Amino acid sequence: MADLDSEVPPLPPRYRFRDLLLGDQGWQSDDRVQVEFYMNENTFKERLKLFFIKNQRSSLRIRLFNFSLKLLSCFLYIIRVLLDDPTQGLGWSPIIWVNRSLPLWGLQVSVALISLFETLLLSYLSYKGNIWEQILRIPFLLEIINAVPFIITIFWPVLRNLFIPVFLNCWLAKHALENMINDLHRAIQRTQSAMFNQVLILISTLLCLIFTCICGIQHLERAGNRLTLFDSLYFCIVTFSTVGFGDVTPKIWPSKLLVVIMICVALVVLPIQFEQLAYLWMERQKSGGNYSRHRAQTEKHVVLCVSSLKIDLLMDFLNEFYAHPRLQDYYVVILCPTEMDAQVRRVLQIPMWSQRVIYLQGSALKDQDLLRAKMDDAEACFILSSRCEVDRTAADHQTILRAWAVKDFAPNCPLYVQILKPENKFHIKFADHVVCEEEFKYAMLALNCICPATSTLITLLVHTSRGQDSQQSSEQWQKMYGRCSGNEVYHINLEESTFFAEYEGKSFTYASFHAHKKFGVCLIGVRKEDNKNILLNPGPRYIMSSTDICFYINITKEENSAFKKQEKHRKKHESKLSYHGASRLPVHSIIASMGTVAIDLQDTGCRTSSGPTLTLPSEGGKEGRRPSIAPVLEVADSSSLQTCDLLSDQSEDETTPSDDEVSAGLEYAKGYPPYSPYIGSSPTFCHLLHEKVPFCCLRLDKGCQHNYYEDAKAYGFKNKLIIVAAETAGNGLYNFIVPLRAYYRPKKELNPIVLLLDNPLDDLLRCGVTFAANMVVVDKESTMSAEEDYMADAKTIVNVQTLFRLFSSLSIITELTHPANMRFMQFRAKDCYSLALSKLEKKEREKGSNLAFMFRLPFAAGRVFSISMLDTLLYQSFVKDYMISITRLLLGLDTTPGSGFLCSMKITEEDLWIRTYARLYQKLCSSTGDIPIGVYRTESQKLTTSESQISISVEEWEDTKDTKEQTSYRSNHRNSTSSDQSDHPLLRRKSMQWARRLSRRVPRHSGKTAEKISQQRMNLYRRSERQELAELVKNRMKHLGLSPAGYDEMNDHQNTLSYILINPSPDTRLELNDIVYLIRPDPLAYVPNTAPSQKDSFCNTVGQDTREETQL
Repeated sequence: MADLDSEVPPLPPRYRFRDLLLGDQGWQSDDRVQVEFYMNENTFKERLKLFFIKNQRSSLRIRLFNFSLKLLSCFLYIIRVLLDDPTQGLGWSPIIWVNRSLPLWGLQVSVALISLFETLLLSYLSYKGNIWEQILRIPFLLEIINAVPFIITIFWPVLRNLFIPVFLNCWLAKHALENMINDLHRAIQRTQSAMFNQVLILISTLLCLIFTCICGIQHLERAGNRLTLFDSLYFCIVTFSTVGFGDVTPKIWPSKLLVVIMICVALVVLPIQFEQLAYLWMERQKSGGNYSRHRAQTEKHVVLCVSSLKIDLLMDFLNEFYAHPRLQDYYVVILCPTEMDAQVRRVLQIPMWSQRVIYLQGSALKDQDLLRAKMDDAEACFILSSRCEVDRTAADHQTILRAWAVKDFAPNCPLYVQILKPENKFHIKFADHVVCEEEFKYAMLALNCICPATSTLITLLVHTSRGQDSQQSSEQWQKMYGRCSGNEVYHINLEESTFFAEYEGKSFTYASFHAHKKFGVCLIGVRKEDNKNILLNPGPRYIMSSTDICFYINITKEENSAFKKQEKHRKKHESKLSYHGASRLPVHSIIASMGTVAIDLQDTGCRTSSGPTLTLPSEGGKEGRRPSIAPVLEVADSSSLQTCDLLSDQSEDETTPSDDEVSAGLEYAKGYPPYSPYIGSSPTFCHLLHEKVPFCCLRLDKGCQHNYYEDAKAYGFKNKLIIVAAETAGNGLYNFIVPLRAYYRPKKELNPIVLLLDNPLDDLLRCGVTFAANMVVVDKESTMSAEEDYMADAKTIVNVQTLFRLFSSLSIITELTHPANMRFMQFRAKDCYSLALSKLEKKEREKGSNLAFMFRLPFAAGRVFSISMLDTLLYQSFVKDYMISITRLLLGLDTTPGSGFLCSMKITEEDLWIRTYARLYQKLCSSTGDIPIGVYRTESQKLTTSESQISISVEEWEDTKDTKEQTSYRSNHRNSTSSDQSDHPLLRRKSMQWARRLSRRVPRHSGKTAEKISQQRMNLYRRSERQELAELVKNRMKHLGLSPAGYDEMNDHQNTLSYILINPSPDTRLELNDIVYLIRPDPLAYVPNTAPSQKDSFCNTVGQDTREETQL
């Protein structure tokens, strides 16, 4: 080592600093030597090989030059044929000798020399030790045949007119063209299209066959018919097309032999080429080909990435996406790794979709496939998860990778991602819009327990509909329900709006009430220009600004509305500004036609700014009647605001816990949950326990050292239970519990929540199913995957049907995977009304309705929904980017300071004096600042025949029929027996008298008796089925030591129907037990900044007054 160090001195310091400062400039006066390193051996052969073969660009030029030489030789042959005179020779001599001029001969010799030299050089460079492999190649043999004779004529001038088959150079030109195309794709670094190459080979093969046949027939017939080139072309086309007119035929045997050879070659070569082309075409049809760059730059398109494409998902996306007028010119490119399904293929062949939907088979993780879909030019990319997978976490992982791949390839492309598990949501926070399935599912299930049919309300709001569903039905509820289902959420700038422009500088509640009274629209929220947060019902203290964006519910957006002001009734009603009944209210006719809504407006120019005063009817003028409804103020008065600090308790009964609560240790505090179950969950202000409950106390069916209770009834809960039947306690349950424990819910209304991880009958009875308010059945993850897609809900449907039969009074709420399976919920096979609704659903589907299932009673009542219906929420976000935010605020998934929340109130007998929806709107806006958005109505079914009645009537009819047949058989048998006694006249006469007497009495007596017995048996059968189920349940309860007193087996709510009216017309009559959906302002936004003692006393006083004034 010492010797080596001494031999190699270190680099002087001057080189080091100078190189750093001057770079390569210091080398000019330096004594260093630059060494070049070669990737290949620096020999003459290797350099030639690099230039002619290995280097793509130089090789491409060489092959292009070779291709040009072959085409030039063929062109020179045609010139020689045109200048030749075949009449000069006799016999076979015209076939051997031709006339070739000296200049033409010189050009052909030059081309032959260059071609031969190039061929020999390339053979030498590509030589790998086997010389026979190079010599016996067909291109080399053709080159020798076409070039060597011309070189021989240089040294032997006599042979200059010898015929040489130069036209065979067309096959060498074809070979050069194929190599040139390959080098072209290598040079530009693009993957070649197999279809393009195959089509090129087929066309070139066909042209070479025709050209060879034309030149060969023309030359051989020099000794026969002396055909021209055009005649030979005509003969070849007629022959190859199998027409064979026979006007031009070969005369000598060599030409006939050539025709036979060419036909045989064509029959062998062309079918092989066509087969390969057809195979590639079929494979391309499966993979979908490419979306051209020119189309991507001139047309707009979106990309849909899915792991497996089902027909339901495809139709939901297409129907919702193309429901918007401005998206009609968009293309949809589907990128899916699986082969196209047969049903999907049939749908995409429909002209309406075939021109706008392009299917590409490929993976989003491959840049090549993303380039085929032109992802970098796409307007948006929708990435959907496969909810039918057994492992939903693995499905989320695939979705996350797809989102990352798209973001890496096209950073500027907006991403719309659907995720299944909430714990995986933080991986795709970079996406523009994210919908987490379990978050929305559990939140909707929870709100269904507080506000009935919230799932139906949200589903109808996020679907695009014109409100024309079931308008031809004879049922009034179907007409109202179908018309109101067309309401959606829209937005508009305040200063550009006809609806809201006049309310600039006025309070939000004033603008909402008067816009509804005048135009029939429901203003639900605003967003400031400098803020991204949407505020639902910010309350009466919020003052509308000209730059605000207003969000409202209406049958269509304002831009598609035409306003017609009614003047003919103005003078007639000018003196009646105080409305004394529903008939005096302005009626708003909303006509949906071709996407435009015409709204008839009443004249409101002469009204005062404070609004109309609605007085009570004269018949209500009794002692102690309620006061009239106060007007909605333009600007909120601080004295009229019902402010209250919800951080403190609102009433004495809440501030002072009861003895039961103290004994049970249920002391609540309001705050944020200390622990978050997953990253990305929104903090929610809710009711919490002061102390954490031990884990052992969470088991309801087992006692512990802290308590000895083993069933729900032993706990003595004051409020009814909410039971959740799920397979596992996943993180999504957090979104079920939080809305039920929200801070704005009074403590006395909090329902105990029981999580049931398995649901046999014993566990159901222990957890208190007999006195539960609601039972929520969550779709089982283990059954979501089935061989038949629609069977994924089979277990859930059968379990719910069992609960429905055992506990008919229990309110069951469930979620299914497929919307089509909702028709099996609470299934009654012989119910005439259900069968009529089934026919209505089929008619609406034939009309092209996107919500054909909306008239099914379980869905309309909010007892079942499918989370797949919320896929439209993601699709609508492409046009309405605010829909996900508004839906999350309505469901309580997000909480924004100053934004309201969704709740409900029930119309009692004491509230019927309000009479109409418009007066209710005014009452709420003027008293509490609440904004009503819809009504949940329950009615009794008409023309309903239950399953048991029909089945019993059929059986009784059959029993009566059998009785009659037996009676007639017996009478006939007796008559026949007596007829045989012809030899006893007296006996025969007595028998006839007895038969006549029996025939007179039996029908009357049996008819009355059969009717009574039939009615009794019908009632008995109906009771017996119920009693059998009741006895089963009661016996199990006694066996478990539970009291069967709370089990009400005869309570049956099957003869009622419920439905939702979203934003009904102002003159809609209120009915008893109507439930009104409200968006209540955030109470925490109005906490006064005063001393704590003053704040608490003021809150309690105002809270008591509030209960008295706002009780409708």
